Amino acid sequence: MPSIPVPVLTIGLLICSNLFMTFAWYGHLKFTDQPLLKVIFISWGIAFFEYLLMVPANRFGYGYFNAAQLKTIQEVITLTIFAGFSVLYLKEPLSWNHLLGFAFIALGAFFIFHRWS
Repeated sequence: MPSIPVPVLTIGLLICSNLFMTFAWYGHLKFTDQPLLKVIFISWGIAFFEYLLMVPANRFGYGYFNAAQLKTIQEVITLTIFAGFSVLYLKEPLSWNHLLGFAFIALGAFFIFHRWS
């Protein structure tokens, strides 16, 4: 059985986990007519699956990536997925200031991953 390279496995699991977490945190915003307690429990149920993916992603990735790099990867993935979710699911536009803010976060990721000599 071929092994999956650590970066591919880690990033793949982080992408999948963030899909669940984005729906857990923001999916209920389309259902504001539902009782808050109900959407809290539904969100917890969705978040359970996020943890089933996030914890192994960090476990497998740690050592290949350091903790700051893992967190940076997770944040970049989160923002990317959230941007798509916001536009496609919530039907909210992204404006220039959102894109500029995301660009600054990407610049921060560069500084985290660049090997300084």
